[in-house]
Amino acid sequence: MRKTSWLLVLVIAAACGSREKSAPVSLQWQPLPSPADSLTAEPYLTTDPSGRVFLSWIERGADTSRFLFSELHDTAWTSPAVIARGATWFINWADYPMVASDGASNRVAHLLDKSGEGKFAYDVKVFTSGDNGVTWRAPFILHDDGKEAEHGFVSLVPYEGKVFVTWLDGRNTAMEGMENMEGMDHSGHHGSMSLRAAIMDYSGQKIREWELDKKTCDCCQTTAAITENGPVVIYRDRSDEEIRDLSIVRWVNGAWTEPAPVHRDNWKIAGCPVNGPRVSVQGGQLAVAWFSAATDPAHVNVVFSSDNGASFGAPVSVDEGHAIGRVDIEWIDDHRVIVSWMEGTYIKAAVVHADGERETPVTIAESSEARSSGFPQITRTQHGLVVAWTDDKSRQVKTGLLKLN
Repeated sequence: MRKTSWLLVLVIAAACGSREKSAPVSLQWQPLPSPADSLTAEPYLTTDPSGRVFLSWIERGADTSRFLFSELHDTAWTSPAVIARGATWFINWADYPMVASDGASNRVAHLLDKSGEGKFAYDVKVFTSGDNGVTWRAPFILHDDGKEAEHGFVSLVPYEGKVFVTWLDGRNTAMEGMENMEGMDHSGHHGSMSLRAAIMDYSGQKIREWELDKKTCDCCQTTAAITENGPVVIYRDRSDEEIRDLSIVRWVNGAWTEPAPVHRDNWKIAGCPVNGPRVSVQGGQLAVAWFSAATDPAHVNVVFSSDNGASFGAPVSVDEGHAIGRVDIEWIDDHRVIVSWMEGTYIKAAVVHADGERETPVTIAESSEARSSGFPQITRTQHGLVVAWTDDKSRQVKTGLLKLN
């Protein structure tokens, strides 16, 4: 990681009415000793409804891997706790496991476990805990199709005392004799990946389930949030003409809306870009960040909605011309978000205003374009923003803090 800029200062001002600006804010970078040892990767960060911050990751062993998590207390991580151990997991740089909390004592987590000999045959295994993650119940399979097919790219969100979960489901792609087809475009599939969602409780009981879209991109992350109306899911869709732009589905008045575009990039690509969106919610406002290579150069874009995702404004490009994506986004107040992404080998961040103004990007850390460097993560804390990423050189999950002063 570069040593030259532990103090990063951004002068940021949000529009309040047409002219009034908020007071300048500085972002100060503070190293945060990581709870992860070496041979760790696939970090995921989340802030629960009570404001507690959790980090999860995978630690690889010679024969067995461990799925671990830690909680941030003030500016120090707790000792790592084990969610699960396993030797048959499908560990993927882009389809990382995650943990979520209800703000009290309940926890839920998921990872991918192989279901057959095929390269793309794996299940979503879900773990729950009712005692703050001290002990975890035996896992269950999220989906009930029984197919040796792909299931993954999960999003877990606490929702009305339960858990909203969404995932990409390959039950319609499975075809006998095609289990070992190679290639990220998954040529040879009998059908398409679909988007599904469910509500479950913290004991693992599934209450309702839906198919939200019958044809989606195969291997981009989903993202979900709870708006004033209910859950929304944003994902990379797939048309018959291989246009792979973002779509949104929303729970409104007791039913799911039809998929609608977030923005029409018209990115035509006969394969999965393995680069999904991220969403953050503030009241009735949504902010969505995503990567698109529909133009040259490629861009990282941010778009805002002030009506719970029913409509979106014009996108704002935030990158500096060399973006490779791997985005995340968080609101910092009612008018501004911080978006993070990778620009070549560097992890960047910028403040973006809901009125479309973008502040000058800053460099958080140096990383690598390799898949093993994964997807950097950000989440809110009382001190500012926690950042996690995989240092490809040390093969270790690192963390830091961007303090808002």
